[in-house]
Amino acid sequence: MYINDEFFVQPESRYDFLSASKKIDILYEDENIMLLNKSVGLLAHPDETEYTDTLITRVKRYLYENGSYNPADENSFAPALVNRIDRNTGGIVIAAKNAESLRILNQKMKNRELRKYYLCVVHGTMPKETGLLEGWLCKDAGNNKVSVYSTPQKDSKEIKTKYRVLAAGKDLSLLEVELLTGRTHQIRAHFAYIGHPLLGDGKYGSNAKNRALGYKKQFLYSYKLTFAFSGCSGCLEYLNNRSFEVNNVWFAADFPENIVNENR
Repeated sequence: MYINDEFFVQPESRYDFLSASKKIDILYEDENIMLLNKSVGLLAHPDETEYTDTLITRVKRYLYENGSYNPADENSFAPALVNRIDRNTGGIVIAAKNAESLRILNQKMKNRELRKYYLCVVHGTMPKETGLLEGWLCKDAGNNKVSVYSTPQKDSKEIKTKYRVLAAGKDLSLLEVELLTGRTHQIRAHFAYIGHPLLGDGKYGSNAKNRALGYKKQFLYSYKLTFAFSGCSGCLEYLNNRSFEVNNVWFAADFPENIVNENR
């Protein structure tokens, strides 16, 4: 019996992540981590609505094509995201390129040794130039929504949200927000709870006010990250006390003029 050689050739591997977009905005990269500027509308991880083109699949494609990642290698580490932000929020997401970096950063996240800052636009004028908002948050996983209370509730978690007013005008305020606790939808729900919902937020905000201004996109961006390690940080010690910032947040540069002009 004669069998052609082609029947013995192993088919070339085709990985799902190679169908992801090549578009990736890298704020910083070294041998251990990547800091990615996730765009609004892009999922961090696959879900039931999108499997192929997500932030993590773009990372895998990028690293695979530059030779840093090959899932066919024995004991190959799959790149992983350390933090995640909502689909409709843009900003900094950390990716770990090896197991040791992922382990360290997960622990630092748990110990709150990573300081995360956001920019957002809220309806109205804040009562103080700076403030610390405190409350208790309950999560409704079924509806993917949270509620905020002034006192502890069953299964609630404490939340602390620090803010600073950067500019105000046209019944809108531009804020810098630091998350002292990192809960689901914390910023959106907390400011809505005190009567200052985010511009463009349909879930916790005012659809009537958003429609009146002509905005559907959510004005929230994770724009700054500071590594503030207080304990041993192993192979990532060189990152301690370093800050990284997105300088071109789409709604912040000319606030409030850019919002007024876009609305015309």
